[in-house]
Amino acid sequence: MSRPEELLKDLRIDRRPEAKRRGGYRKWVALLVLLAAGVAFVVWRQSQPLLVETAMAAPAAEAGPPVLLDASGFVTARRIATVSSKITGRVAEVLIEEGMKVEEDALLARLDDTDARAQLELASAQLASAQSQLAEARTRLALAETTLTRQQELLGRQLVAQSAFDQVLADRDAAAARLVSLQRAVDVSREQRALSAIGLQNTEIRAPFGGVIVAKAAQPGEMISPVSAGGGFTRTGIGTLVDMQSLEVNVDVNEAFIGRVQPRMPVNAVLNAYPDWNIPGSVIAIVPTADRSKATVKVRIALDSQDPRIVPDMGVRVSFLAPVDPMAPPLTGAFVPESAIVRADPDAEQGSGPAVFVVEDGRVRRQPVRLGEEANALRHVTDGLRGGEAVVLVPPSGLSDGARVQARDGR
Repeated sequence: MSRPEELLKDLRIDRRPEAKRRGGYRKWVALLVLLAAGVAFVVWRQSQPLLVETAMAAPAAEAGPPVLLDASGFVTARRIATVSSKITGRVAEVLIEEGMKVEEDALLARLDDTDARAQLELASAQLASAQSQLAEARTRLALAETTLTRQQELLGRQLVAQSAFDQVLADRDAAAARLVSLQRAVDVSREQRALSAIGLQNTEIRAPFGGVIVAKAAQPGEMISPVSAGGGFTRTGIGTLVDMQSLEVNVDVNEAFIGRVQPRMPVNAVLNAYPDWNIPGSVIAIVPTADRSKATVKVRIALDSQDPRIVPDMGVRVSFLAPVDPMAPPLTGAFVPESAIVRADPDAEQGSGPAVFVVEDGRVRRQPVRLGEEANALRHVTDGLRGGEAVVLVPPSGLSDGARVQARDGR
């Protein structure tokens, strides 16, 4: 083992002039290396293009009517019904399934018709009996008329007494009265039979209008009633029927902007399920009431399409479009996102007017523009752009004319 004196000698700092000179030289070399690396990093950083997000300027002539307002809502059906029966009964047969298309008056289900059929048969028998009695009464009246005529001739020749003639006359009048009574009884029996036939028809549940079954609510063997019986053991409907021809859109518009909406103004609807499908439509009416809790007003919108992809309760975004004057000249210039506009800066070296940065061949060019009206986060550029140019969205601070950029399409 080494002695302690030798170990302490190894830890002692060499303070000779030669050692100091070697240490200072190493520090300067390290500093120069770090400085060279920093300069190389700055040069490399400046040589790399700046990553920016871009969007295409849309030609104003092809952009269509400007959007005045956006709102969201849902597809609803004006004709929707839970189909039920007129009477309480046990379900014997259900003929519907979800998604089935049915025509108006189509048979949807049947109830147990044992009692109704027995009532109809009884009413038919009573009608037949009344009609038989009526036929007998007609025969008796005809006989009474003949007897009266004969007795009247005999009375004229004074071959019978007046009392006998009076009796025959009374019998004729009684037969005529019975005929009238039986005729009325036949009419009553006929009405009773018609009522029993209606009772039998009520065991058949039919579609009140054409549409699509969206819900099936009952099965054979269950009880059904037009009113709730309580307890949850009696169904109140066979299923839910929707008229797909009556679909429309209901949106809630903030009451602060409801003044922009007018009846029959054009709209563009986009379903959340099909974001690339634009559906034209128009405003049906503005419901004259406001929702106090949400500070909104409901607006009804008609869709020009009756595509089967449109179903109730779908979410939809609606853009209210400005009315277009067919006699007005076409718009010039282009529409760009509002975030692409560089606002006026009096202290800027590149100009004080509004401008956009146009990407061309990997570099940006500051393009002065003249601004028009704003519509739905888009700005109409009346002069400076023609449409089709790639403009920088949210230009970063320090972006200058001619700077190298790498474009990334934002739309």
